[in-house]
Amino acid sequence: MFAIASHQNQYQSYTLSDRQAHSWLEVVPERGGIVTSWGIRGQEILYLDAERFAQPNLSVRGGIPILFPICGNLPDNAYTYQDRVYSLKQHGFARDLPWEVTEEVTQDLAGLTLVLNTNDRTREVYPFDFKLAFTYQIQGDTLNIEQTYTNLSDTAMPFSTGLHPYFQTTDKTKLQFEIPSSEYQDQRSQAVHQFDGSFDFESDEIDVIFRQLSGNSATVTDISRHLRLTLSYDRTYSTLVFWTVKGKDYYCLEPWTAARNALNSGDRLLYIEPGASWQAVVRLQATFF
Repeated sequence: MFAIASHQNQYQSYTLSDRQAHSWLEVVPERGGIVTSWGIRGQEILYLDAERFAQPNLSVRGGIPILFPICGNLPDNAYTYQDRVYSLKQHGFARDLPWEVTEEVTQDLAGLTLVLNTNDRTREVYPFDFKLAFTYQIQGDTLNIEQTYTNLSDTAMPFSTGLHPYFQTTDKTKLQFEIPSSEYQDQRSQAVHQFDGSFDFESDEIDVIFRQLSGNSATVTDISRHLRLTLSYDRTYSTLVFWTVKGKDYYCLEPWTAARNALNSGDRLLYIEPGASWQAVVRLQATFF
């Protein structure tokens, strides 16, 4: 019922499948450990800009990129740690580096574990030794993303983390949102607005952040696709970001543990003590009706 296959195109890719549910998941370890495709009943859930994906010098726009050790950007792409200034670009480096496959599971579910370790490139911009392990699991209509962050340094390691899923849609005006917050902040103007469950999709770009969450899940119903998506996350994910661009057939609903600039501000920044690990789970469930 469950299977994992690998194939080599531009990159080596792994396809996890649940044959009974007609669901699949495609993962490309060397391109940032990214999920590039997730489908159920023969229908694709995610959006992927294939042209950008084929260019290694460009960040991927689509799939489910991994954000670490920051979410969003820093002012001037810089932060200070122990009186030294470091440069770190938007969303960090995890989405740009090759990950290593360490385990495959096909018993009771299809699961693939990837690992990212410290290297000389990461130390230049982030002076900590670490090990990240992400396990992608599919079973029926559900995708679980289990995460373990381990600090191998001799000092406490500060970080924030998140996911940046791009969901495919054909008509944004047919989207209905259930987000556990009554207000959001525009990330460009910094203005705070009351949230009534809808957005103005005539705007060229929508980039807003929900920071006062009253629950651990959010749901988007796409009437045009007869698809209901539920995003569930641990309490450590204190923030949800909604982002989309006019004229593009996607929207992003992103769980973050902290908002932009947390490495400088310290706001909701996570710390792992030396030798310790921190674990988290994000779950996506897709239901067609």
